[in-house]
Amino acid sequence: LANLVQGLSSTDPAVTAKTIAETEKRLHDQETSEEKESRTVVNRTVINTQADVRRFFSPFEVKAVCSSDGFLAILEKDAKERAKRRKRNEHLANALKEKGNNAFRKGDYVIAIQRYTEGLEKQKDKQELYTNRAQAYLKMHEYEKAIGDCEWALKCNENCIKACFLMGKAHLALKHYSESRQCYEKILEIDPQKESLFKDCMNEVDLEEKRMKDEERAMKDIQAGKPAALSIKELLQKLDRPEQNILYYTGGIRLLTAAVKDCTEQTLFRTNNGFSIIKDHEVVRGGFCAERKNTAEVDLSVSLLVLWQAVCTGNEENQRLLLQYPVVNAQLPKLLSSGVSEIQKETLALISLFSENENGRRLLVRHQDLTKWLQILMMFVHSTDARASSAMSILSDLTEEERFVTQCRVMLSTDVLPLFTQLLTSARLVNQAALARCIGIMGNLCADVVIRRQTAECQACWQACLKLVDGYFDSRTPQYQECLFAVLGLLMNLLLESNVIIQYFAVDISGRCMSLLKDKDGRIVTRAIGVLSRILPASSSAVEEVVKGGVVKKMIKFLKAGGQITSNYGIKTLSICTRSSRQAQEDLVKSDKRFSVLLKLLDSENEMIVGNAAFCLGQCLVVPGAATSLLNSDVVPILLKLAGGDATRTLVQENAAIALGKLCVAEPRHIFQLRKLNGLAILNSAMKYVHSL
Repeated sequence: LANLVQGLSSTDPAVTAKTIAETEKRLHDQETSEEKESRTVVNRTVINTQADVRRFFSPFEVKAVCSSDGFLAILEKDAKERAKRRKRNEHLANALKEKGNNAFRKGDYVIAIQRYTEGLEKQKDKQELYTNRAQAYLKMHEYEKAIGDCEWALKCNENCIKACFLMGKAHLALKHYSESRQCYEKILEIDPQKESLFKDCMNEVDLEEKRMKDEERAMKDIQAGKPAALSIKELLQKLDRPEQNILYYTGGIRLLTAAVKDCTEQTLFRTNNGFSIIKDHEVVRGGFCAERKNTAEVDLSVSLLVLWQAVCTGNEENQRLLLQYPVVNAQLPKLLSSGVSEIQKETLALISLFSENENGRRLLVRHQDLTKWLQILMMFVHSTDARASSAMSILSDLTEEERFVTQCRVMLSTDVLPLFTQLLTSARLVNQAALARCIGIMGNLCADVVIRRQTAECQACWQACLKLVDGYFDSRTPQYQECLFAVLGLLMNLLLESNVIIQYFAVDISGRCMSLLKDKDGRIVTRAIGVLSRILPASSSAVEEVVKGGVVKKMIKFLKAGGQITSNYGIKTLSICTRSSRQAQEDLVKSDKRFSVLLKLLDSENEMIVGNAAFCLGQCLVVPGAATSLLNSDVVPILLKLAGGDATRTLVQENAAIALGKLCVAEPRHIFQLRKLNGLAILNSAMKYVHSL
């Protein structure tokens, strides 16, 4: 700065000019630095490099720069003024943005664009103004301008997801499919958590590209004069005649259905406004919407449903258009509840086209109020024909959609559970194949915490489940067997909850499961053991009853021959019983000679099994002679290995350490083997667990 001051006061014109140029450069550099500190990444300010720095100073200020203090003061003053000016402009830009947002919400996109533009005049690097204006341009179908604003927004912030999203939309509207996909891929690069949004966007591009190709192909067929293509247009023109009787329209709809054979005809149906028949013709709409339909209205409704199946099969664009008609959305649940079997059959077939694929399900969830659908579709369990199977397939598909599961909560306690309970108690009178699937669907819905809690608090539901189990002992048909299998699965899910109702039914449920352990169907036995493993912690009385009933001996038998799932449930059941019952401990010592079964389980790859086996062993070592029976076994190195850290679960390490400690306390001769294995340190650390028991 001293050099600058000397240069400005020099009598040499060349030196003075050079110093002025250096001063201008420093002012410019400082301005740029301050802009960056204000998070600016785009600088569109035009700098007049030809300006004379002396223009910015008064004669008195020119004299002042002759001293370094005066020069610094001028620079500081200039910086403060620019910062103040930027803050004021930023405030104005925010105010204009809010005015633009208000206009956008009202649908006044022209005014919104004006306000955003005025805001950008105040602050040229404000990202939100660019993206908001781009959104307004999209509404005005000015796609190129929208793309331009998105590009400027990305210059302001290269990680702006909204800019990528809007640019993708604009490119899609311009049929720039490749560019649109690139924009959406950028979203996933910026934030991998946006995978759901990415999939939706990419799917939209795929559908739009397919729609355009289909329509181009259909147009070529029309221009080529292909009879099949021309017939669709001719039939739709005939159906367009107003004020015909209902039979005329029914016949025309059936002819039209027969003419739709592939994607080209489906496309021509759409492009020639085929879906508008339900909106434009009062006779058709009236017959389709009539609450109590006569024979002609039933035939018309069935014909329409079959036509929509023909034009929507495998055609997601047609599916989307169909559900955009309010009359269709309003009638679907009513048709399902109509009681007219033929209408119900074709309505279910139409809905199945949507539910069997992800995009179709999303359309249903978006356009339909599905709060009553669980109850409506569950009613078809009473049907003895294919309607029951179709309804259960739709329900099963819909449970994959989170929004459907959420909507199921609304009517669960008041409408669904009473119906479900009635179906369970009437198991012999309904379609048992459908009932088994219905129970399985309810079990899956219970993965939702809210639904599970409401169901677990329904006393009538528990009673109905027990009644269905009791019915199995009198009716062991294959269909009833499937119902029982499903109910046991439902019970396992409900037992993830804990409440007084579960405690109340614990003895009854465990008693039924003990009876089922003799069943010849291994699937039922495995699930019965699973229910035992979850119901016994709820009641000491239930533990006492199953121990009296010989549960320990039965579990040892299953553990000897069972697979991993059965072993997991079985050893957990034993761990619950041996924790609180001395009789169970003694029964295990008698049933599992030299603990051969438990030692085998300690070598399992499943740490849940290992941890429970170590726990059972530790509980049973209090029985006289139990520890002595293990003197010539590998129990010490096995437990030492687990307690020493080979197990990844802390609880497994603790259970193994406790069992090792109890083993050496009950039979000190095990210490000699432990000393040989250099395991005394682990034993000492294990004793704190033993003393804390």
